[in-house]
Amino acid sequence: MPRTTRKTDRPDDAASLEAATNAGALGPLHAYVGYALRRAQLAIFQDFIRTLAEVDLRPAQFSVLTLIDAHPGILQSRAAAALGIQKANFVPLIGELERRELTRRVPVDGRSNGMHMTPKGRALLKRARALHDRHHARVTASLGDAELRRLIDVLERLAAVDGAPAH
Repeated sequence: MPRTTRKTDRPDDAASLEAATNAGALGPLHAYVGYALRRAQLAIFQDFIRTLAEVDLRPAQFSVLTLIDAHPGILQSRAAAALGIQKANFVPLIGELERRELTRRVPVDGRSNGMHMTPKGRALLKRARALHDRHHARVTASLGDAELRRLIDVLERLAAVDGAPAH
């Protein structure tokens, strides 16, 4: 006979869901660095995604535009490596930015393309940076300057755990 799901088997209301996700109900998860980082990353990214919606950018696109702006002519392969984006994912990302006339690729040699911002891309990035500044202020509002610097330092050291150099 198939088991039927009773209402008490699922947290259907907000109070039940909150009770199911509090630290005590999570067992040891609340003490795991990876779990805490993932929860924080999700919260920050959701806020950033909502923030950038005004300019129709995703966080990865913002990162690429920021990198190209800082390093005009950067090779696609170097940009992808610097941002930790796989080539298979990077090519369509750049294609979308080009389609929107925010960037352009310029052949450097027979195999490589340098990437450059267009005037439209620079204008959009200027607006996106202003939005990012508001997002950053919201995210870091509960941290002091010293605590923020310490957090960034700790996160960079954790990012180097897999052997990648800290920035």
